[in-house]
Amino acid sequence: MISRRSVLKGAAAAGLWAAGRARAEAWQQAVAPAPAGESLGQFVDPFIGTGGHGHTFPGAAMPGGLVQLSPDSGRQGGEWCAGYRYSDTEIAGFSHTHLSGTGTGDLCDILVTPTQAGAEMPASMASPFSHEKEKASPGYYSVDLQAFDIRAELTATRRVGLHRYAFLRPAASRQPALAFDLGFAINGDEPVETQITLEGPTTISGYRFSRGWAKDQRVFFVARFSTPFQTWLVGDPEGYSAERRQVQSTRARGLFRFVLRPGQPLLLKVGISPVSVDGARRNLERETPGWEFDGYRRDAAAAWERKLQRVRIETPDAARKTVFYTALYHALLAPTTFSDADGSYRGSNGDVQPPAAFQNHTVFSLWDTFRALHPLMTLIQAERVDDLVQSMMAIYRESGRLPVWPLWGNETDTKIGYHAVPVIADAIFKGLTTVNRGEALEAMKASALQDGRGLTWLKPPETRGYIPADEEAESVSKTLEYAFDDWCIAQLAAKLERQDDRRFFETRAGFYRNVFDASAGFMRPRLADGSWKTPFSPRVAQQQARDYTEGNAWHYTWSVMHDVRGLMTLVGGPEAFVRKLDDLFNQPPIIEGETVPPGTSGLIGQYAHGSAPSHHVAYLYAYAGAPWKSAGRVREIASTLYRTGPEGLCGTENCGQLSAWYLFSAMGFYPVNPAEGVYVIGAPQVEQATIDVGGQRSFTIEAQGLSPVNKYVTGATLNGKPLDRCWISHADISAGGTLRFTMGAEPNTAWASSPEAAPPSMTPR
Repeated sequence: MISRRSVLKGAAAAGLWAAGRARAEAWQQAVAPAPAGESLGQFVDPFIGTGGHGHTFPGAAMPGGLVQLSPDSGRQGGEWCAGYRYSDTEIAGFSHTHLSGTGTGDLCDILVTPTQAGAEMPASMASPFSHEKEKASPGYYSVDLQAFDIRAELTATRRVGLHRYAFLRPAASRQPALAFDLGFAINGDEPVETQITLEGPTTISGYRFSRGWAKDQRVFFVARFSTPFQTWLVGDPEGYSAERRQVQSTRARGLFRFVLRPGQPLLLKVGISPVSVDGARRNLERETPGWEFDGYRRDAAAAWERKLQRVRIETPDAARKTVFYTALYHALLAPTTFSDADGSYRGSNGDVQPPAAFQNHTVFSLWDTFRALHPLMTLIQAERVDDLVQSMMAIYRESGRLPVWPLWGNETDTKIGYHAVPVIADAIFKGLTTVNRGEALEAMKASALQDGRGLTWLKPPETRGYIPADEEAESVSKTLEYAFDDWCIAQLAAKLERQDDRRFFETRAGFYRNVFDASAGFMRPRLADGSWKTPFSPRVAQQQARDYTEGNAWHYTWSVMHDVRGLMTLVGGPEAFVRKLDDLFNQPPIIEGETVPPGTSGLIGQYAHGSAPSHHVAYLYAYAGAPWKSAGRVREIASTLYRTGPEGLCGTENCGQLSAWYLFSAMGFYPVNPAEGVYVIGAPQVEQATIDVGGQRSFTIEAQGLSPVNKYVTGATLNGKPLDRCWISHADISAGGTLRFTMGAEPNTAWASSPEAAPPSMTPR
């Protein structure tokens, strides 16, 4: 047999194995060697977030890959959204698709389980395991399955999962075997049609169609074994056959037995596709032409290393370094590729789309990720932004509106807002997308002017200037989040000199004022007749109709990212604004008789860091002339709610948003308004951070004198010139240079505290 190593023997470096691939994809950079110097992958711990409420998975994936090959326990419930939880004691198998840090479970498709099997299909193949015999690093996972002493190792390319199994001891009357279970499902996912076909002694293929959070999910696969299987069983729980070569059922299963020499590993490659079996086959052949598992593992590690090297930090705190680079790892897992190697993909209308000029993506947790993850990408993955925007625009062309929360070609309509708008607008304003701006504006308007989701009340003839609580659930949150999205539309309309659109959406951007009750001091549910809904408590989620999304009035009163100055005026001015922020953090978290809103975690007073709408709030002090208070709050959040260990995340990872907050905050700033190209300064949490902004340019943040005591910014310079404002622009960073902070133990209340030093807002000074 011709080995992969011999085919590629002439490669100049071990990592350049992509030379034989037909399609060299730019963002993967042809699997070039990782940069020289200290390996940053050693600081990544994929087990962070696999306990508590983090809902992350520890398995093997490439940055933004279609495949996430990871262990599953088979347990059901909200804490198993990623298929695995650190408290588990058994592993049911290894499936090829997973979600990172969501609050709802799905995927976990094409489950493979190694076992030692006799003549019958085993009733259960789950195996106990020990964390002492479990390892994970970027692009690699391994575990010893104790039931039959099987060592499992996993790695991945973008569209292929690779398995290596070592059967460490023989079992009497049993043979090494691999089982494929297409009926395996978690948390409401339900297979509706599955198929396994034996194509030959080393190849099987099939598909799994299911409904769940994704209402019509289609996964096709082709699997190849390094050794021919000798015997097999295929069927479903109703019965199995050793003669049939194909089974089509709602829960197809297959068992394949092998004869191995002592010490001989069994390797498996599984290519998947959202398009077809032939697409899965092409993905398999293009991305994994050979069998050298360790080579593919090195490729994956090198791909991760290149991404991690985009931000280099210096800190003597080893735990902080682990938290930082694990956060960067988590932030790069999604959105995920959703196309075959030839560029074809399954559209949101269910139709297979021909090869596209862009790399199509899915898993956009936009209600979360528009806030920080997407702005982070414009800094550290600018080359990928256009693909993401083009993917969203493709969904608009196929379905008539921009995505809300797309999952494997399905619109789940999870959460509120039309938050593709700020992502697209930000990319346009920063010059990072080739999308037609006029079409982008029309797409934004199509989402903003639809009739559903409470929007009828924001346009003629029903215009109220707010969404009535007696007509629509989550009315306060929707009114506020739509106002922000509408501000983004107004900015693009102004850029295109579409004045009627600009005026219309600027007006709607101010509708947040209509749900602020000055007598209560909070954003409050309002009825269609104009009266305030009663009874009202800012501490609970108004159980009658869920007036807020994963929160309460304490959380959502601050959700005016585009016009903090206008909100400050409503509250009573800068001093009253600061007092109210202090009250937020100093409130008792829970009192007797209250209910905690769904998804609320990471509480500091009534501040809830586990819920994304709170993420900008600590930075709002800067708008009121008190940036040192932002520094103190950011330090508290970063040091108490982000830790090493499985329970190191205070809430769901939300496809990178929780991590993106930490990454920005550790470097010293945060995009309060994520479509404005402005980053509000808090305080750095590492001594130095250097961002590779592309074009052989870098931007370095230095924190002179930073220590556990010296947590306040007492002065700053930008490229050697004094900086007396508490914000920097995207242009400042992308041009390259140095931002230098002087840190102190006591606040310098004079630094960046004047009204002129505050970040911009829709309401002028």
